[in-house]
Amino acid sequence: MTAIAERPLTAGAQPGPLAAVRHATDRARGHLLALQDPAGWWKGELATNVTMDAEDLLLREFLGIRTPEQSAASARWIRSQQREDGTWATFHGGPAELSTTVEAYVALRLCGDAPDAPHMKLATAWVQANGGVERTRVFTRIWLALFGLWDWERLPVMPPELVFLPPQVPLNVYDWACWARQTVVPLTVVSHFRPSRPLPFGIDELRTGAPDPALLPTASVAGLFQRADKVLHKYEKLRRKPGRKAALTRAVEWIVARQEADGGWGGIQPPWVYSIMALHLMGYQLDHPVLKAALDGLEGFLVHEDTPEGPMRRLEACQSPVWDTALAVVALTDAGMPGDDPAVVRAADWLLREEITVRGDWAVRRPNLAPGGWAFEFANDGYPDTDDTAEVVIALHRATRRGVAHDHGAPLVEPTRLDALQGAVDRGVRWMAGMQSKDGGWGAFDADNMRYLILKLPFCDFGAVIDPPSADVTAHIVEAMAIEGRARDPRALRGIRWLLDHQEQDGSWFGRWGANHLYGTGAVVPALVEAGVARDHPAVRRAADWLIEHQNPDGGWGEDLRSYQDPAWVGRGESTASQTGWALLALLAAQEPGDHARAAAVRAAADRGAAYLAESQRADGTWGEDLFTGTGFPGDFYINYHLYRLVFPLTALGRYLADRLVESP
Repeated sequence: MTAIAERPLTAGAQPGPLAAVRHATDRARGHLLALQDPAGWWKGELATNVTMDAEDLLLREFLGIRTPEQSAASARWIRSQQREDGTWATFHGGPAELSTTVEAYVALRLCGDAPDAPHMKLATAWVQANGGVERTRVFTRIWLALFGLWDWERLPVMPPELVFLPPQVPLNVYDWACWARQTVVPLTVVSHFRPSRPLPFGIDELRTGAPDPALLPTASVAGLFQRADKVLHKYEKLRRKPGRKAALTRAVEWIVARQEADGGWGGIQPPWVYSIMALHLMGYQLDHPVLKAALDGLEGFLVHEDTPEGPMRRLEACQSPVWDTALAVVALTDAGMPGDDPAVVRAADWLLREEITVRGDWAVRRPNLAPGGWAFEFANDGYPDTDDTAEVVIALHRATRRGVAHDHGAPLVEPTRLDALQGAVDRGVRWMAGMQSKDGGWGAFDADNMRYLILKLPFCDFGAVIDPPSADVTAHIVEAMAIEGRARDPRALRGIRWLLDHQEQDGSWFGRWGANHLYGTGAVVPALVEAGVARDHPAVRRAADWLIEHQNPDGGWGEDLRSYQDPAWVGRGESTASQTGWALLALLAAQEPGDHARAAAVRAAADRGAAYLAESQRADGTWGEDLFTGTGFPGDFYINYHLYRLVFPLTALGRYLADRLVESP
């Protein structure tokens, strides 16, 4: 395949703008190639907020292993993220957040910062003015209770007997999303012990003395659960609790059975740290193989940085090598790299080795489905997800189909390797198709994980705790199935119908795992068109109109994460490279042929978007992006995927050039 950089411009094309885009594409491709690990994978940092670092210090204090060096390095990082008003936020440029500020403050007190230091007094004043520790989320108050800074009696009870509930019974552990169930089970153990390991300081300066909020009405489900919690508190005070010992034993068995090869649980911070605490409370010593592996594994999630102020350390909440590698392959091949290029071959071979061939919790709802697919992380065999699987299927399709050319009569991809890659793709498609929920959409990790009753529990005041179908995940799966020639598969057709039914009134789609309507729309439109939906379909046209209406004056697109809670922010925000890439992908897919006004408007918006990316690119070939565009829990927890700023613009620019360079003059 001829590289895009070498393709001649078509007659009548404007060489200036296209040459700039072509140059930007070449530089971005070179930068991305330079980031590939020799083993074949890519991994960008996942930046979150300082609760990860505060809780890392608190965990080490709880276990008695915190060192002065760790404390100093983490404290430097936490201080560096404090804003002028003394607060901390959950995302760059976002509003101050109470629980995050309290956790950061307590961590700095732990590291020796005096409460009367100017930066600490600023934090104290803001916390006091915004409700104090009394209005922090449940998770924050659990951390405080671990050190005697909050009363366990003022926290919801999480009884370990939950592990005995069968999957058919509401509130069983499989009604929770995979990330939530892996957090809840160890927390039931911690809740049983109610440990308190006092610190040499208090935090009265953060208290307002406000009473607990009044109970909700008895007629409401949430109100009933609050009153049930009162009963559970009385039960917890009983000396004898029938079945409690067996429940604790079952919970520990459940936890240990789900430990991954890297020592963690689910490849994410919350279940990892709570599982360590739960097992330690159950008598596991720190040199026990399970806990030793867990603590050693956490070290691999630390990012170290030397600064003029001294060493800093921060903890990633998760790592995304499979996701990043699949996105990188798609970006490189869209930018003109053939499927037999050594970089693509190494990536495809690495992805092939990452295929998951064992059953996980997903099999509780799909017991007859054969295993397959891919997870997000290096090690998470228990929890493959449909979203990663779809993207890997697309990437491997590029590595197989685009490499099956012939050079002097010899296949560029040898038949045995091609068979292996195609076999993995087939198994992945079968598995992700089988994970379709009853309503026709797909969630990320589980099928039919939609019992909203859990959301009414007193415990659930933070983060998404169920995994219902979402537009972005459903779109990626529909696209992957269409690329594999299965657009007419009944499951794909139901997925298309689901997407059409879930378009927002304004023409956009909600983005569950990326910010936000730009991400959803950027995923859905290319998927629908790939699956055979006409470009002049009303849904596609409405989406294109929405994108044009929300393009920024600089030619880019941006959407502030506050759009998850405030509709006024939907489609609005400072332009970013990743979000501009998403919008451009949708517009290119929606581009109708012809010279009519609608086609011209879409073309003009795409031209301006491509120009924005070319003009805003850094000299090293990537883009700067401090703003967070990834979503962990809508409204609560966000991620800055450091590779998003590179792979999505490169994908979009590659498709833009391919589109513009083959057009008729």
